[in-house]
Amino acid sequence: MSVYRTESNQLRTTQILSIKTESSTVKTFTFEDKRCAKAKPGQFLMLWIPGVDEIPLSIASAKKDGKVSVAVRKVGEATAALHRMKTGDTIGVRGPFGNSFTIKKGKVLIVGGGTGIAPLLFLAKKLPKTSKPTFIIGAKTKEELLYIDELEKLCENEKLVAATEDGSHGTKCLATAPLNSLLEGEKFDLIYTCGPELMMLKVLDLAEKYDVALEASLERLMRCAIGLCGSCIIGKYRVCRDGPVFTKQQLREAKADFGTAKRDFDGRKISLG
Repeated sequence: MSVYRTESNQLRTTQILSIKTESSTVKTFTFEDKRCAKAKPGQFLMLWIPGVDEIPLSIASAKKDGKVSVAVRKVGEATAALHRMKTGDTIGVRGPFGNSFTIKKGKVLIVGGGTGIAPLLFLAKKLPKTSKPTFIIGAKTKEELLYIDELEKLCENEKLVAATEDGSHGTKCLATAPLNSLLEGEKFDLIYTCGPELMMLKVLDLAEKYDVALEASLERLMRCAIGLCGSCIIGKYRVCRDGPVFTKQQLREAKADFGTAKRDFDGRKISLG
């Protein structure tokens, strides 16, 4: 284990600097941590809620001034406890962990859903200005389309495609519908994706159909973040150690699990469907 990985694994305490409500279920938390501020797009951290639990979170932004942000959806006990916290409250941080997206020059397509839009926005800000990425973002409703104002500022209007399941914003469809149309008419060098795993499975299928390189950031139950506990296993890979960013070839190798099943707190496989 490298010195960097060992130092990253040390728990540091810090205070919440700001909290921004993004939707009825999602908040962005910003805090200071010099080590995580050096993170690359796609990496994750472990955030400790004192007296409750520690949870893995994708890094939504990491700045030179030491400020780091994460987008958190309220889905369980730990995230609900975090949502109740206030500015100035103490949290713990470990990380950054894992690999990162490849910064690609050329024509790229970014597909995100839910809180998976957050690390993709971080990625887009790090891409070369000549890349001019095309974005496809999807959610159930307009309220759940995270960071849409920032995305509109970041890319030209024709480079941002929004899809909602209820038709409250953009096109009434799943995010993979406009993806299929784009891939039919244009050639891309790479697709980046992050979001619900069933969505990413469809993105993988389309990337294979149109022979486009793919990098996907996966989310799994993680307890240790350093490859020891095995709770994040997918196929032959451990998401925390071998990922969380995986290529099309790696996902094909793990296709028996990817988009199909994950492990619960007892290590048992449970269906994603």
